[in-house]
Amino acid sequence: MAAFRRVAALAGKLNLWTAARTELFGGQTASGGRTRKCLAVGMCLATGGAVAAYFYNDTWSGRGRKRMGSHENNGLLPSIPTVIAKEKARPFDFEEGDVYMSSHEHRFRMFSSVEYDGQLYMTPQNFIESVTMSEPKNKRPWRSLAKQELEKMLVETPPVWRGSSKLFRNLRERGVVSYTEYLFLLCILTKPHAGFKIAFNMFDADGNQMVDKREFLVLQEIFRKKNEKRGRKGDAEKSAQLSMQLYGYQVAPMNSRADESSTIDTTLLVHFFGKKGKAELTFDDFYRFMDNLQTEMLEIEFLTYSKGMTTISEEDFAKILLRFTNVENISAYLENVRHCIPDEKGITFDEFRSFFQFLNNLEDFAIAMQMYNFASRSIGQDEFARAVYVATGLKLTRHLVHTIFKIFDVDHDDQLSYKEFIGIMKDRLHRGARVKGRHHSSFSGCVRSGARRQVKQLWRKYKEKM
Repeated sequence: MAAFRRVAALAGKLNLWTAARTELFGGQTASGGRTRKCLAVGMCLATGGAVAAYFYNDTWSGRGRKRMGSHENNGLLPSIPTVIAKEKARPFDFEEGDVYMSSHEHRFRMFSSVEYDGQLYMTPQNFIESVTMSEPKNKRPWRSLAKQELEKMLVETPPVWRGSSKLFRNLRERGVVSYTEYLFLLCILTKPHAGFKIAFNMFDADGNQMVDKREFLVLQEIFRKKNEKRGRKGDAEKSAQLSMQLYGYQVAPMNSRADESSTIDTTLLVHFFGKKGKAELTFDDFYRFMDNLQTEMLEIEFLTYSKGMTTISEEDFAKILLRFTNVENISAYLENVRHCIPDEKGITFDEFRSFFQFLNNLEDFAIAMQMYNFASRSIGQDEFARAVYVATGLKLTRHLVHTIFKIFDVDHDDQLSYKEFIGIMKDRLHRGARVKGRHHSSFSGCVRSGARRQVKQLWRKYKEKM
């Protein structure tokens, strides 16, 4: 929470700097106009850098290099018809070792199903599968969308003020999600509600409590910059092709500013800013979208196991928790549940959702748990429930806490090894994409360094033009 307060203060300082720039550089001359435009762009870039640091910290925590490989198919979702489009053979379906890519890049390519103007996109259904399955239900060649088909999809996109926790399920194949938007959506799934306001404020470069399309597009520009800086090993031609598939270009464009005119509209952009791109996003709508997205993905996972009932079994709950983790002997944990909870009571959706809200606050909870560890105190069910409430404000039911303990209490002493529990749950939170041994700076540190670097670059360009 202290980090959140420091970031809020930083955002305030950035906005104060915006307000003060007229007094510092004022005047209505042509050169003064250029100055103000230059600084306005700087504010967008600096803010975008901070937002990207916030989202990038979680999204790229599992960025480790990964070769193309095979994955196990869970088969959780039924197959549904794809958009009617022309099939396109997958160019540069890379061979082993041809080009290295991050785990998220690999996953996006694997689940994406449509292509437009050389760039790959997920459909809303592809995104659902990517966060609930290990492998696509049906592997097909990418479908090449015609301009008219894309326009028809976007016309059917509902506005954000009609928010629904079934948005992605309702759209199914009638929409497109770019790679940078995919990263953004993944980050939303792991953010606590307390972080929603901070994320919105960092998008809101001019501090008017509204986010416009230009401010939002800065995030895509920052992701592109990070891609350029990171570089890519492997075949140069195939690396350029991969950049085209993910970002829409083979050679980085000279213009480093987010350009609305050259941006291909996507479902998310139309949902947030309307078909003409002139609408503005309020915090209430932004909050509702983030909350609905988290709820929708949880409902899909829950309904996969509930089979139309109001509860899932404790064993199924354990299966969901241990998916996307590095646990090797999952069967031992499941056997533990069957032995310790012979009489099935079931986990309701409210209990299920509250647990995953708790997971999104895992870092704060880990600090509370360390207090018990430092004091050499054992961690029983009452201590666990209290630590969750103190760190997150959530009250988990006694049955839910009891079930968690029976899943992870392998030695049957009714005590929890917090290190093992935290490690497994971090894998689950990031859906197995976390890299062990990789450390990241704090959110506030990322914001300070990212914003400071962007402002310095802008100021250097400004002085060169004077």
